[in-house]
Amino acid sequence: MNPTRITVALDQTTANLLEKISQETELSQSEIVRRALRFYNENKAMVDPLIKKKVHAYMDLLLSGEHVILDVDHLLLFLRFVESSPDAEKFWSEHRKVAQSHEGQLKSKANNAEDILGRLENCNFFRMIKNSQKDFTLVLGSELQKTFVRILIEEFFAGAGIKADIKDNLTKINVTVKS
Repeated sequence: MNPTRITVALDQTTANLLEKISQETELSQSEIVRRALRFYNENKAMVDPLIKKKVHAYMDLLLSGEHVILDVDHLLLFLRFVESSPDAEKFWSEHRKVAQSHEGQLKSKANNAEDILGRLENCNFFRMIKNSQKDFTLVLGSELQKTFVRILIEEFFAGAGIKADIKDNLTKINVTVKS
């Protein structure tokens, strides 16, 4: 079967990029274009800026090897165990210390309330609803997550110098940032 031939007009920047990739990979320009089209077809959801941002956040979290993917049922099992443990207060104290140490790492990634909450949302601790510039509702998957998430927010905000009212509901947390 004869290949279909097409003519494409490239601006100079794109032409230079195609040439560079061709030299680096030792592939023909035609093969690079074929692969690029297949890659685009497989990943076209990334054109949506929100999805692209989320995928990059996942990559940032996971590729360093410092985070794990944990099924929500397992998380809830752990939290249920903590709640019934005689050492629950010790756990929450240690959790607070870990949150404080992670806050320092977070500074380069998130420096305002919305960014911090967005980063935690990317960890699937909750779904964030932005009610206004300074008011957020965090919808939790379970009431068991409330204390865990609240401590993270308190410590991350404290480290970033962000003052906020944080109010618990049954499966929601309301966060209102103070001016």
